[in-house]
Amino acid sequence: MMEHSASDTETEDHVQPLLRRRDTGDIQKAPACCSSRYGLAFLSCYGFFVAYALRVNLSVAMVDMLKNHTSANSSSSVCPHHSSPVPKHNHTASVYDWDSETQGWILGSFFYGYILTQIPGGYLARKYGAKWLLGIGILCTVIFTLLTPVAADLGAGYLIAVRVLEGIGEGVSYPAMHAMWASWAPPLERSRLLTISYTGAQLGTVVALPLSGQICFYLDWTYVFYIFGVVGLLWFVLWVCLVSNTPSSHKRITEAEKTYILASLKNELSPTTDYIPWTSILKSLPLWAIVVAHFSYNWTFYTLLTLLPTYMNDILGFSIQQNGMLSALPYLGCWLLALLGGQLADFLREKCFMRTVIVRKAFTIVGMVGPAVFLVAAGYTGCNYILAITLLTISSALGGISASGFNINHLDIAPSYAGILLGITNTFATIPGMVGPVIARSLTKSNTIPEWQIVFYISAAINIFGAVFFTIFGKGTVQPWAVQRINIQ
Repeated sequence: MMEHSASDTETEDHVQPLLRRRDTGDIQKAPACCSSRYGLAFLSCYGFFVAYALRVNLSVAMVDMLKNHTSANSSSSVCPHHSSPVPKHNHTASVYDWDSETQGWILGSFFYGYILTQIPGGYLARKYGAKWLLGIGILCTVIFTLLTPVAADLGAGYLIAVRVLEGIGEGVSYPAMHAMWASWAPPLERSRLLTISYTGAQLGTVVALPLSGQICFYLDWTYVFYIFGVVGLLWFVLWVCLVSNTPSSHKRITEAEKTYILASLKNELSPTTDYIPWTSILKSLPLWAIVVAHFSYNWTFYTLLTLLPTYMNDILGFSIQQNGMLSALPYLGCWLLALLGGQLADFLREKCFMRTVIVRKAFTIVGMVGPAVFLVAAGYTGCNYILAITLLTISSALGGISASGFNINHLDIAPSYAGILLGITNTFATIPGMVGPVIARSLTKSNTIPEWQIVFYISAAINIFGAVFFTIFGKGTVQPWAVQRINIQ
């Protein structure tokens, strides 16, 4: 167990700048333009775009899959409805008579599969390589997405089973990608590369929410799954043809870039894939700091992801057609700030020689406390929908800053086991997706503004607790147990 003593802090203060000078001074940095590592970043961004588009499209399509959904759209809201000319709605696909409980099981079933493959995904990626694990995982999600209309026709139970299988396939994505970045991301480029890679999730949400609504409206709900499924198949072909597990096995990488990546990582990676220090991992307080922060952040993220359209409709009075784009605005802001935050984080570490731990904690504080403040403020805007949407957008946008905070800290403390560590933290961080929206809906049975204020207060409090815990116990250097095999040999 690591102790937070003054001597540890002094050692970290002196050693990290020396390591940086050695890495940047003795190793010739390979250009970023047209490089294999940035190619991997953009292609994995496309992959996470697909993963999140396939995850959120059902929540939009569900509106069109239900009988009597028009009455739900015309139900009264706390605030006046915002009228707009509405063209003729195309209805050609089947509709189903599912009660609210069945709908809840269908929408939440994805996470029951998703949580199962987090830790196995990290372990398998480390042992056998991440390329095929990630590729086949998302391919399975794509295939089951294409089968969604057939499963819905067979019955709710079949649809729930398909969504669970989608979650199982997609569950390996983050642990596998973290394991791959352990071999590909030079330490001083981690924030840039990983934020480009993982912000595909926000981009997929931004595109899928409004586009799914338009597809449902002008075609029918089945095309939501067919169109995004084809987009996913295209990604799989590109992934298989263009990506390699490591720089050493990449066929098109330049010798200069390969040398740069391998040399920058030589003192951080364990030389064997056979040994995994499970006891040390589970006793690591810096890891549990990431767990708490990840759980806390996802509580707010999943609550808004699943219930923001409901809040837009039931409180602010926007119809499904109107709130598709409005619901996507917060994730557009999150995407932009995550990208900019990644650039800033690596600039502070590389050019300003700021310690990694300071950067990670500062970005976590801004990316978790900031959203908490604006989320609570949004609950007090009444029917001022412009101010409410603005505050909700700022809240989610600031959350993007944390992408360069706790979210990639696994690679700082144990790059060799980053996939396994992310599997552990994401297992805990999936729980809010399963219980957060359920609790929120139980607190908003009457859909009043005071009830939603309670939901926002709970999310904000959890966010702040996670930020404080990570600030106290988080670390920014490779932990001794993560490289101990090097010392033995």
